[in-house]
Amino acid sequence: MTKLLLITAGIVAIAVLLLALKLLIKGDARGPMTHIGASKAMRERGIHCVESMDAIERHQLAHRAHAKEILKD
Repeated sequence: MTKLLLITAGIVAIAVLLLALKLLIKGDARGPMTHIGASKAMRERGIHCVESMDAIERHQLAHRAHAKEILKD
């Protein structure tokens, strides 16, 4: 059992070292961009991240509420 644990820990350590090496060689010290809004293909399909969609809907809701207040007066 401990042999399996050591092998697993070794594999994970090697993977982490290789990822760190990739970031050091690449030079910009940033990982890949995983934000959906940054993907051109997703934007073309009209797919946005949840945070962006929520912000858009809140903005639209605020305008609708403001318009209702104006119409009441």
